Amino acid sequence: MNYWRATLFIGSLIVTGCTTTQIDERRQYAASISEGESIAVLGRRHNSNYETEPDFINCIGKGIEKTNVRVIPELELMNELYPWFEPRTAPLKLARLQRLMNIPEFTDKIEQLKLEYVIWIDGSTETTDSAGSVSCAIGPGGAGCLGFGTWDDDSTYEATVWDLDAMKSIATISAEAEGTSYMPAVIVPVPLIARVQAAACDALSVQLQQLFAE
Repeated sequence: MNYWRATLFIGSLIVTGCTTTQIDERRQYAASISEGESIAVLGRRHNSNYETEPDFINCIGKGIEKTNVRVIPELELMNELYPWFEPRTAPLKLARLQRLMNIPEFTDKIEQLKLEYVIWIDGSTETTDSAGSVSCAIGPGGAGCLGFGTWDDDSTYEATVWDLDAMKSIATISAEAEGTSYMPAVIVPVPLIARVQAAACDALSVQLQQLFAE
């Protein structure tokens, strides 16, 4: 009984740290998608310094699906359009995509998938600063930790929406979330995590939902 009480007490202390989010949207054209047509959400992975996290791409896809729009999973699209959408060969600009449209095998696949829009997500989440420390030890009286640590996380992502029919970019939406996480430790470390990546996903998803809902 005492064990479960202690577990519940510790669990109640694990709350989120402080997070702030900013959104910037530049919309050139409206989106128009019909029943049965689909959208793909892909992560930019051409930068040697980082890659857009697959779990963030999945989060954005699930957010868009709330508008009852079919979202083709990233891995499925890469397999269907192999080798044209592999990380090293994927079109980074519309001019490159236009050239791919001249390949019959490629356009046939696009038509089979009923793919109307491609959303490129570029960005990542990084730890920008940290301070303090937590040390743990085991002694004759038992084990315990002592200390206090903090770290700052910064999530920066940009979504670029391509209209494959019109062959143009219709919107660019960016989301930036930053927050500080804390780790106080008196016997037991208690993480207070700032969910910056989740906050960026929520903010970006809402803007994309509005784009396709309209």
